[in-house]
Amino acid sequence: MIYVFSVYGILSLITFCFYGVDKSAAKHGKQRIRESTLHLLSLFGGWFGALLGQKVFRHKTKKWRFLLVFWLTVVVNVATMGYAVYFFQFS
Repeated sequence: MIYVFSVYGILSLITFCFYGVDKSAAKHGKQRIRESTLHLLSLFGGWFGALLGQKVFRHKTKKWRFLLVFWLTVVVNVATMGYAVYFFQFS
């Protein structure tokens, strides 16, 4: 179980950094990180870092389509992890 939390922590840290880099690139007119990359990072466990990145950097907070997909990735990730924990606990 500690392994799962470690992976979530590392992915969240990486995702948080990606949001910071993308915000900086947006401010300076440089090459941006694709939204699909940000969503994949969220889907695979970095959603908490993405949420913090949105709040801390005030980034991607007004694009309703982005936010809709982001929250869908959160729901899918949490549901999948909940199922996995339930399945492995009772099997």
